[in-house]
Amino acid sequence: MTDETLKRKITLPGLKKLFKLYRYIKPYRWTYALGLLFLLGSSAASLVFPKLLGELVDYGNKGQLTQEINRIALILIAVLIAQSVFSYFRIVLFVNVAEKTLADLRQSTFNHLVRLPMKFFQQRRVGELNSRISADITLLQDALTTTLAEFIRQIIIITGGVALMMVTSMKLTLFMLMILPLIMVLAGIFGRYIRKLSKLAQAQVADSNTIVEETLQGIQSVKAFTNEYFEMGRYKVKTLDIADTGIRNGKLRGAFSAFIILGLFGAITAVIWKGANLLAVGEIATGELFSFVIYTVFIGGTIGGMADVFARVQKFIGATEDLLEIFNETPEPVENLPELTPEQILQGGIRFEHLSFSYPSRKDQPVLHDINIDIKPDSLVALVGPSGAGKSTLVSLLLRLYEPGSGRILFDETCNQKIPLSVLRSQMAIVPQDIFLFGGSIRENIAYGKPHASETQIEEAARKANAWEFIQKFPEGMDTLVGERGTQLSGGQRQRVAIARAVLKNPKILILDEATSSLDSESERLVQDALEKLMKGRTSIVIAHRLSTIRQADLILVLDHGRIVEKGTHEELLKSEEGLYRSLSELQFG
Repeated sequence: MTDETLKRKITLPGLKKLFKLYRYIKPYRWTYALGLLFLLGSSAASLVFPKLLGELVDYGNKGQLTQEINRIALILIAVLIAQSVFSYFRIVLFVNVAEKTLADLRQSTFNHLVRLPMKFFQQRRVGELNSRISADITLLQDALTTTLAEFIRQIIIITGGVALMMVTSMKLTLFMLMILPLIMVLAGIFGRYIRKLSKLAQAQVADSNTIVEETLQGIQSVKAFTNEYFEMGRYKVKTLDIADTGIRNGKLRGAFSAFIILGLFGAITAVIWKGANLLAVGEIATGELFSFVIYTVFIGGTIGGMADVFARVQKFIGATEDLLEIFNETPEPVENLPELTPEQILQGGIRFEHLSFSYPSRKDQPVLHDINIDIKPDSLVALVGPSGAGKSTLVSLLLRLYEPGSGRILFDETCNQKIPLSVLRSQMAIVPQDIFLFGGSIRENIAYGKPHASETQIEEAARKANAWEFIQKFPEGMDTLVGERGTQLSGGQRQRVAIARAVLKNPKILILDEATSSLDSESERLVQDALEKLMKGRTSIVIAHRLSTIRQADLILVLDHGRIVEKGTHEELLKSEEGLYRSLSELQFG
């Protein structure tokens, strides 16, 4: 986090943006309003209490009848009971609103995140985003409901208390209020620094969460490279930074609290001294002075409590700013498609016209240059070339994970920009080299290709992918848990589960990223057989590193440095004595 970020000030338009989050309370506004009503009742009871105590002291001091003293005592008990009831319902109602609002906000944030384009995730780390959706939103829980309610209560106590004090004794009230401006100025100064450190602490917590997330996700690599102590060291540095920031924040808050306590007890001492002088000359009654002192304690304590509320508000503002940064990102126009209409179904024809592309984070480094390709429906097209040639980038553009810098992509003579994104992606499937499986069961992973598929359809997909045989051997069968990222399955088993997922989706366009490159001979045979079944009757685009798997391709495109340098069939490309394809073939087959 830069100093510039830390020095950002909250302007009036900025505050208006922050209050946009209160729209999440709107569905529960009547419950919230009722809670505010109980809050007002509780605050009013708090203000009546010192006044009645003063009257009780006056009656006793003047030697009034016991009957009057008992009457005031009964009223006090009634006020205490009313205040207790009001406080109970206030807390229950606000907690209900807080929990429901928090759930809505979490859902809204997650729904927005998963709809954001790939360029956003290239610039953010998973741990940071996870911190936003957990830690930052939790900070907002109190702010959206309890903190605001507490702030309102404190304002009522201060304004109501000062008004009643003025009625009791204007001289004493003006004397007591002389110290308030100094306290408020210092509160503003302390609050500004507390806010800076709170934002810094939130950023450091997000960084530490990122280290934990990445370490646990890549625990196999950590152990393989014996980097356990390296990761411990990284995390130690971050946690010590968090502790240091927290200690600095604690010192500031401690100094602030110390000043408030000094001011509070100093004010009480000064008020009693001044009140004693007024009592001596008969300008104030004993009960009035007693009530005044209690009001002074109430107001002083409330001002002291505002330090904590103010610190929570600062954290709320910091968390809200970070959250709004995510909401300000434009999501992809994805939609929930129950079923495709006949006119939305693709035939499988693809054409690239003068396509060029650079990644958003490296705009000065072109990845693809003037790509022109015409792919016929139901054909097998292979992409070959050295690493970094642009093969995977071409596939990403096909899936519209990124938008071309120039040129266009057409599906069945229709520009991809005119086809709804969800319509396009729903008819495409990819089987990557590095298979990602979710941590649930085999059934759940296969059904990911078609979430509402029947048990029969899932089993049929497993059979076509040559996965049914090994699934049956597991004691739990389809309910076998695959573990984090599928680590409980072998490489060949993971590939066949991924193929079954693609089979179930039944795409018109299939993308394969060398799905057999890291398998043993037996697994490769089973996976290759499953892939051949899967490729029938659909347009297939294969990223190939092993040329033996693409000899039967209808068209082979050879890429080098982001350009298509050769194209043709396997036999045609071997005829070129100086061609890159022939050189790659000779390297692999001697």
